[in-house]
Amino acid sequence: MKTVFSGIQPSGTLTLGNYLGAMKHFVDMQEDYNCYFCIVDQHAITVPQDRLQLRKNIKSLAALYLAVGIDHHKSTLFIQSEVPAHAQLGWIMQCVSYIGELERMTQFKDKSEGKEAVSSALLTYPPLMAADILLYQTDIVPVGEDQKQHLELTRDLAERFNKKHNDIFTIPEVKIPKVGARIMSLNDPYKKMSKSNPNPKSYISMLDDEATITKKIKSAVTDTEGTIRFDRETKPAVSNLLTIYSLCTGIEISELEATYHGKGYGEFKSDLAAAVVQALKPIQDRYYELVHSDELDDILDHGAEKANKVATKMVKKAERAMGLGR
Repeated sequence: MKTVFSGIQPSGTLTLGNYLGAMKHFVDMQEDYNCYFCIVDQHAITVPQDRLQLRKNIKSLAALYLAVGIDHHKSTLFIQSEVPAHAQLGWIMQCVSYIGELERMTQFKDKSEGKEAVSSALLTYPPLMAADILLYQTDIVPVGEDQKQHLELTRDLAERFNKKHNDIFTIPEVKIPKVGARIMSLNDPYKKMSKSNPNPKSYISMLDDEATITKKIKSAVTDTEGTIRFDRETKPAVSNLLTIYSLCTGIEISELEATYHGKGYGEFKSDLAAAVVQALKPIQDRYYELVHSDELDDILDHGAEKANKVATKMVKKAERAMGLGR
């Protein structure tokens, strides 16, 4: 059975885009793959965090993973900082990385541009991301298009290490979902829906209530044409809303186009809001059962134990390959 690894930062509540573009697919994947789902809290501290809020976000994200349908009997759910091998192998990966290739990372350029004081971790976190993946002999990494460059670096670092030291790392493949990989902002269809957007109207949080979801969708941008059809080039905003509708309900986009032929945006948006509310309600109900429960802590303890067994063996192999220790 092939192994899948995925990590999400605990930097605020996830959006509908995170769910439709990633987490929904994880539920199906765990039936066919050996899955590791990691809350990458060490990545979160590349920018300043309030410690109490960070801890709250970590537990919240863990509860959301389980609420969407991740089964801890089938998958390993754990917190990155509770498995020391991630930081240990991250340092080794830094030692086989080159400054030039790290400086070329698009996300480093975007996040550091125009800032006087930038954490060195913004430059060096891709080797930690590589370590996250390589520790578990990962075959497949499901990511959005914006992370593809980091995955290519992970492959390069693994191949470099294997060639120079010892052939111990599996070279991972990148898997980008064909549909819904990039759910776009509600107020700007050219930008990805993101929890870091300062405008809360641009995204739907997975924990937004019915009134908030309805209000946000009704205020989403469309266009002046007035027809409901899928065309990424000329109607990006409406196409994004159709994608969300389709992924929330399982109804094909072509069927939605036929249903709303000749109808206005008002009726379409009302129905879309109802579909989103219906898709998120069971997730929210389960989330609130879990988030402050002993059950959640027990699952995370078990996940850390399982991950530690695998990761510790792998980091020891890497250390031996480099000649570290006695």
